[in-house]
Amino acid sequence: MAKYITFGEIMLRLKPPGTERFFQSPQFEATFGGGEANVAVALARFGCDVGYASVIPANAIGDACVAELRRHGIDTSTVVRKGSRLGIYFLEGGANQRPSVVIYDRAGAAIAEAKPGDVDWAKTFAGGAWFHITGITPAISASAAALSLEAVAKAKEMGLTVSCDLNYRKNLWKYGKTAPEVMGELVRSVDVAVANEEDCQKSLGVSAPVDVEGGHLSADAYRKLAEKVLAAYPNLSKIAITLRESRSADENGWSGCLHTGKEFLVSRKYDIRDIVDRVGSGDTFAAGLIYGLTNLPTPQEALEFAVAASCLKHSIPGDLPLLSVAEVKALAGGSGSGRVQR
Repeated sequence: MAKYITFGEIMLRLKPPGTERFFQSPQFEATFGGGEANVAVALARFGCDVGYASVIPANAIGDACVAELRRHGIDTSTVVRKGSRLGIYFLEGGANQRPSVVIYDRAGAAIAEAKPGDVDWAKTFAGGAWFHITGITPAISASAAALSLEAVAKAKEMGLTVSCDLNYRKNLWKYGKTAPEVMGELVRSVDVAVANEEDCQKSLGVSAPVDVEGGHLSADAYRKLAEKVLAAYPNLSKIAITLRESRSADENGWSGCLHTGKEFLVSRKYDIRDIVDRVGSGDTFAAGLIYGLTNLPTPQEALEFAVAASCLKHSIPGDLPLLSVAEVKALAGGSGSGRVQR
């Protein structure tokens, strides 16, 4: 079985119960999550052979984090155990017209202090077929960016297909380099890109007439955006873009598109109401696309699988996409009534 590898930061997630405000009651739900770890969990639950690389402190919090990954069947043998702390993010869940809020506490985290040479990439990629990274890790620190660049270069050298979810995070790019400076270089070693419209504009400096805040999105505008990215980065074989129509914190329209370099594909659109937790939905889309492109007959089916998987993630509390292939295929096939399954 081909092996999939992801690399990035996993964090401790602290969230008030339900849709409470920070410290409305003296409680936080403590779980783990992070872009590349979320992708790893989804792929593992889809039945894939998955390895996860990161830098995690050798303390009780780090031990619990690694145990959580192993619980989902992920190979953590190349996780580097060093550093003094695991990054934290605080999440306040939004409701109606009040948006969700994220506060990061990740300065000095183990992976922020990691540098080239800390990860044995030859061992990590041994037997690997696909490597996935995001634009979050290169945003953490200059040394983490250098380590990310080292990772994609080695993955290409060893013949792996490389995917990258651009994942622009404005609150992370603080160490002196801009996102386009770093991501422009990194993406030149990437085969498949995943993004939303803001990621393309802010991470790569590629813009198109797309309304980031708008409630109604034009597929033609996204086709033009995808074409501009593919023209700027001819090494890319494909780019997938998620289309979120954000009407409130509870209600979104959700779909996606995929440009294969030869054709532009658009998925079915889902109207998602009563959102439980949208964090990790983009990661689930990336995982669904990777699974689909390597296990399903056509790019259109891969796109539909990715959009259906990420739609379902909106119903699951926490970062991790606790889904099965059967559930995703059922929704992609039209079974979305929510009736009790007996």
